[in-house]
Amino acid sequence: MKKEIFDVIVIGSGFAGLRAAIKAAESGAKVLVLEKMKTLGGNSVISDGGMAAAGTSFQTTLGIEDSALLMKEDILKSGGKESDPILVETLSTHALAAFDWAKDVLKVPFRDDVELFGGHAKPRSHSPQGPPSGRPFIVRMEALCHNLDIDIRKAHYVSDFYYEDGDLAGVKCKAPYRFNQPLPTTESLFIANKGIVIATGGFSADVAFRKRYDTRLDETIDTTNKPSATAEILRLAEKAGAQFKGMDHIQLAPWTSPEEHGFGDGPLFADYIALPKGILINTKTAQRFVNELSDRRKVAEAILIQNYPVIAIADQTALDQSPRDIKKALEKNVVRRYDDLASLAKGEKITNAAFLKTIERFNGFVKEGRDLDFVKPISDQTTPIATPPFYAMRIQPKTHHTMGGLKIDAKARVLDQHNQPIKKLYAAGEAAGGIHGQSRLGSMAITDCLVFGAIAGESAAFEAS
Repeated sequence: MKKEIFDVIVIGSGFAGLRAAIKAAESGAKVLVLEKMKTLGGNSVISDGGMAAAGTSFQTTLGIEDSALLMKEDILKSGGKESDPILVETLSTHALAAFDWAKDVLKVPFRDDVELFGGHAKPRSHSPQGPPSGRPFIVRMEALCHNLDIDIRKAHYVSDFYYEDGDLAGVKCKAPYRFNQPLPTTESLFIANKGIVIATGGFSADVAFRKRYDTRLDETIDTTNKPSATAEILRLAEKAGAQFKGMDHIQLAPWTSPEEHGFGDGPLFADYIALPKGILINTKTAQRFVNELSDRRKVAEAILIQNYPVIAIADQTALDQSPRDIKKALEKNVVRRYDDLASLAKGEKITNAAFLKTIERFNGFVKEGRDLDFVKPISDQTTPIATPPFYAMRIQPKTHHTMGGLKIDAKARVLDQHNQPIKKLYAAGEAAGGIHGQSRLGSMAITDCLVFGAIAGESAAFEAS
């Protein structure tokens, strides 16, 4: 068996993995990144690229007063008291530095506007210029890895951990790996003198594993994730004695369409336009049923208990206020355009005549500046649903983010069943649990990955050999 020796081995090449690799290399470590797929980035590449941070220069320019303390409070509230306060404190206090690193070191070109997502008290989501994507981060991080002489091996499947004298010492790999194909017979051994960072993302696409924690999430529930978002490394860590945290908290995206597979194009309308500026309607009752700007868990759960299809509605003014381009969603007929509300009601099979009264009632709340039904935040930028044409999209939640994962401490060390660090083992990003509790706030994923990726990389680099 071929054997190679490194200081730090990073498993996974998304936001968290590449950030860990970069930080470890900058700390003087010889670093290897192992990616099971033929391309880098995993789910990070198909992310919309939105990154939350408080106290940014963009917020200051727009007159938005925000703070790490307020962000911390929002995360804890969304987490339903199941977030680890120490990890949340770490995340919120390092978020601004992570954002500035992306802006100033990676040179990710962010748009001037700052968006408000459900569960956040302030607009603090910053998105890259151009089409929504995490690719600008990954491309620049890969280039930085090459500049730091970080060894990146693609199509390398980690088949097992390797131990010496009972202690974790490295990983076994099989290559070249092809997804959903039999494993190669050729196996290599990679030794980590200092540390191993698990940054393999979540398990939203692993039906068997997610059903272990939520039996509802069977094959009938689609996912926004890539098919490769599976749990084999989490299973290896479990065998190594690692403790899991919050595994039953699997987030469903409340802005996806059953009329397209995977993430799709519809979320650009539903998440960025309809939920913040429009409303959700039960097509049978023609009534709203939730604060559309609640956190994702609350909105998704509210949708799931409706007995009839749910649609998201917005008007032309809402579209004009957003920089998001929904052309693809319209071309695919995932989002549908109607000249008037009567046509919308007919086209979407809203059978209750109360539909127009629901619109009228919501518009009244906009005029009054407060939502008496569901306490949806209404600002000076909120406008009535009154300007034709009108737009509608069918909504059905899909698995999106797994809040649960390996239990870590503030140094990103993976803990065993006795809450003691497992020597040489670290985790960051969606593979780690305990940060977001019951529900992750929108645009917090990249922030989380960059913050704890850096912490894991530095911790691993200084692990005693």
